Amino acid sequence: MLRHVIALIAGGLFGSGLFISGMTDTAKVQGWLDVFGAWDPTLAFVMGGAMIPMALAWWIRSKRHTALTGAPLPPAPSKEIDSKLVIGSVMFGVGWGLAGLCPGPSIASLSYGGPGLYIFVAAMVTGMAVAPLLRARLDRAVPAE
Repeated sequence: MLRHVIALIAGGLFGSGLFISGMTDTAKVQGWLDVFGAWDPTLAFVMGGAMIPMALAWWIRSKRHTALTGAPLPPAPSKEIDSKLVIGSVMFGVGWGLAGLCPGPSIASLSYGGPGLYIFVAAMVTGMAVAPLLRARLDRAVPAE
């Protein structure tokens, strides 16, 4: 039960932060990405502000192995730069640039986003469901690097 309460509080805080920072405004996000046009640098502060608590979380993770709820903490991500990371990053960046949304802000925007957002979220969820299946098929077809 405590885990669900913590998740609800963290999710509400995260969604509120996305809304207050403007990350749910597709025009603001696309303005940040338009470095050769009408560039809007304000989201750099949002990204910088996100790095501080994440760095703190990884520092805490290096000292502890269980969460406050007693559940094990996930391992630190790999530092290896491989084709999966590069391809995933490129796909994420292209989608973010075209739509002006990424997964967190799209979910936070569901209550007011309109039909275009619902199509985006449906496509995103479909991609999340299909990607592991496609990855497994590609891993069987092409030997590991």
